[in-house]
Amino acid sequence: MSCVQTIMDYGLRAIGIGERLLPRSDFTLCQQFTLIGSGMIWNIYFGIFALLFGFFLATVVALGKGSRHVWLRKPSEWFIFIFRGSPLFIQFFFAYFLFLSLKSVNPMFDAFTSAWLGALIVLFLNTAAYTGEIFYGALRSIPKGDVEAADAYGLSGWARFRRVIWPTMLRLAWPAYTNEAIFLFHATTLVYFTGFPAWQQRGDALYYANYFADKTFNPFVPYPILAGYFILLSLAIIGCFGLVNRYLNRHLPSDRRAKLKIRPQIIR
Repeated sequence: MSCVQTIMDYGLRAIGIGERLLPRSDFTLCQQFTLIGSGMIWNIYFGIFALLFGFFLATVVALGKGSRHVWLRKPSEWFIFIFRGSPLFIQFFFAYFLFLSLKSVNPMFDAFTSAWLGALIVLFLNTAAYTGEIFYGALRSIPKGDVEAADAYGLSGWARFRRVIWPTMLRLAWPAYTNEAIFLFHATTLVYFTGFPAWQQRGDALYYANYFADKTFNPFVPYPILAGYFILLSLAIIGCFGLVNRYLNRHLPSDRRAKLKIRPQIIR
């Protein structure tokens, strides 16, 4: 089988398009690159949607934690504490069995036991907690002069938040948020090693890398391939977030613009 044919057969297998059966013997580099790359579709799916939904929830949580009202502040503080204080792997584990219990009560929860929804919810809540703490720190770091200037221009309430506080918060938090985004995409590899099943062997990149490592008894080929894909993905994230960072700092002189300093978290 040629490499082109392999790509046509397995390039979209992770989402159910193409050959149903996985190769059983005579594994080639092309098969490993193709199937692991196919699994990256799920990692990108989990990362993008968790970031998208988590960004807005994190803003709400950060504002809640900074609120003077205890009924807003305490729930935000406990939300951040629980999801930052417990391992992500354990969160996946308990969430799956919670959804499984709800499914036994009401069949409408059936979709929540699938990785595409259940695992996404866990990732969304987890990154919202971490990002919420980042945004809260940025809120506390907003110069008082910016707020006083907004008051002097007659801005208050929503107008002041939208035009002064929120943009400044994002500008201050963006470098740290970029690191959180990179770690979130790396954390998506935990999904299929928890309770969430890979239906019809449609797993993510690590799922297929582990499959080849088990079949060939040689982890030194599939895992470096997996690492290479994630390095490329991290570079793409850095590039995209760098463009946003440049936009957020466009009003500053070039020598005062914050530079992205990527410090990947090894242990969360």
